[in-house]
Amino acid sequence: MSNDRAPFRATYRLQLGTDLDFAKARELIPYIADLGASHLYLSPSFQARPGSTHGYDVIDPGRVSDDLGGEAGLRALAETAHEHGMGIILDVVPNHMATDDGNRFWADPALREQFFDVDPVSGRHRRFFDVDELAGVKMEDPEVFAAVSGLALRLVQEGVIDGLRVDHPDGLTNPVQYLRRLRDGGAEHVWVEKILDPGEELRADWPVSGTVGYEFANDVAALFVDPAAEAPLTELYASLTGDARPFADYAAEAKLEQATTTFTPEVERLRRLWPEVPDLEAALASLSIYRTYVEPDTAHVEAADREALAEAERHGLPAAIRRVITLDDASAPAEFVLRFQQTTPPVMAKGVEDTAFYRYARLLALNEVGGDPGRFGIDLDTFHAGNMKRLPDNLLVSSTHDTKRTGDVRARLVALSWMADEWAGAVRSWFEVNAPLRDEKLGAPTPVEELLIYQTLAGAWPIDAERLEAYLEKALREAKLSSNWIDPDLEHEAAVKRFAVDLLDHGPFRYGFDVIASRVAEVGARVALAQTLIKLTVPGMPDTYQGDELWKLALVDPDNRRPVDWPAHAEALQALRDGAPPTGETAKLHLTAAALDLRRRRPEPFATNNYVAVPAGDDVLAFARGTDVLVAVAIRDGATGVGGWELPAGIAGRWRDVLGGEEYELPDGATLAGVLGPEGRALLERVG
Repeated sequence: MSNDRAPFRATYRLQLGTDLDFAKARELIPYIADLGASHLYLSPSFQARPGSTHGYDVIDPGRVSDDLGGEAGLRALAETAHEHGMGIILDVVPNHMATDDGNRFWADPALREQFFDVDPVSGRHRRFFDVDELAGVKMEDPEVFAAVSGLALRLVQEGVIDGLRVDHPDGLTNPVQYLRRLRDGGAEHVWVEKILDPGEELRADWPVSGTVGYEFANDVAALFVDPAAEAPLTELYASLTGDARPFADYAAEAKLEQATTTFTPEVERLRRLWPEVPDLEAALASLSIYRTYVEPDTAHVEAADREALAEAERHGLPAAIRRVITLDDASAPAEFVLRFQQTTPPVMAKGVEDTAFYRYARLLALNEVGGDPGRFGIDLDTFHAGNMKRLPDNLLVSSTHDTKRTGDVRARLVALSWMADEWAGAVRSWFEVNAPLRDEKLGAPTPVEELLIYQTLAGAWPIDAERLEAYLEKALREAKLSSNWIDPDLEHEAAVKRFAVDLLDHGPFRYGFDVIASRVAEVGARVALAQTLIKLTVPGMPDTYQGDELWKLALVDPDNRRPVDWPAHAEALQALRDGAPPTGETAKLHLTAAALDLRRRRPEPFATNNYVAVPAGDDVLAFARGTDVLVAVAIRDGATGVGGWELPAGIAGRWRDVLGGEEYELPDGATLAGVLGPEGRALLERVG
């Protein structure tokens, strides 16, 4: 099977599982192709443990999942995709496998020793984060690599699969070595789930097409955050919680907690390698990035590694450990260097994303995977710079199966910064009128928990009691303050859930909340549409998470993995194709289909990073893709761009707004004032 008809243009993520197997996915291809995607982007599809709902708990990477339809089902899906001019990108999991009895590599003692990273002294395997039943794989072993990656590479070589998405490469001993082996095995198109700290860049020597796009999701959200809101929202948070610490302090505290509790086995293993190691827990918690990539066997140390460790030294990394990691001191064995670098990612992930993000609730729009809640917005120049240096095929996302909130919820929370004073006043009044609903004896909810509830309601409204309770249970346990996963405080959890559910029918609250929620929804929709337009037109390859082409107001998993009403989506798209005007319900679908149609009809402007920033004032993002596409969006409430735009050379000619159909004659020296219109967005293509 071969496929040379699917140039990489746009992906559509499908989360396969019990409700969506290969056969059902085949039925969706006509709709997804019509929408404008060039590739299906599939969740892990190799044999996972029985009943797996996500596929990341693989037990046999040498077999396509029987539950999903087996290799025959995958090949049939690929064949149908090819018939519609599409290809497939497959999510693969090299870092770990599930330790079920059905895993032959784990069940056989000899294979277990060869395949899994087990400590000979303690008998524990290296884990995936804190999940005991997911064991780390020795992917650095060539035989292990061949056994684990063989099927994926064969499917690539045979043209069934066009590219691979690599889950959690930072867990590997040597990520770049693994990626080079994939490339040598024929995988020319690979995307990595690499979480980049704001300001951190993907390593230039990684042979990949890019990341899965979390840095874009955070930057586009930050672009729309009004910096004027920082003072009032910070004051609101500090006055209600009594805690004025910056987010960096929350993150440092939570990382140190994780290093001294959850990851004690990993710490003990490191200490056995270097008994004299000083302040190890503080060292593991000191990095502001996930990890460094020093290679002791080749003595390779990049400048970025030295810079990251020098910064970490200012935040608790002992100089002795820094010198060892940078290979300037041979006091510790090379294995210590490798293990230390493998341990900082789980400390970061569990400490920041799965703990501190749930403890700090100043503006939840900023609490996203790969984000920094302490960074209150970015300016246009920073956003433009990120677009210009991005790899052409880097994925661009707003929602994924792992985001804390979908892009539409995040957009509503961004909107709170456009109405910060109004929001702050409303929250203060709610703290008063909802006091009778609190459980004062249990102190439930705490002020931070109450702030999280109000923002969650504003972002996901309307939301039913069942979904709200499920989310709050996870949020409380992730925060690990009033409850946790190991020893949950069910009484406190019940009181918080009761408070939140009682709000739904509490007149004194709903009287003011309904007005605020309506305003948040209105502004949030405008922000979401603007951000969607940007995602579909800046350098990179836009991805649509299943169902997200229509409004998707979902919270962290499993809420964001609920089944999609596919017939409703297909009917809505067909109605637009038949000439029905877009409505409030279909505005996002209309925009998505129109922009993807443009990318399909005119691929040249989007094929490379031919991106030109167009100055249009401080409240409008404008840019050109080559000389045939112009994009503009208002990033602040009420922005019109009437101040005039400095257009690049070669723009003269006739242009059509892809979204509304209006045409404009733009002579040399013309401005685009007025083109934005009342909706604050424009997508123009040259027609003459």
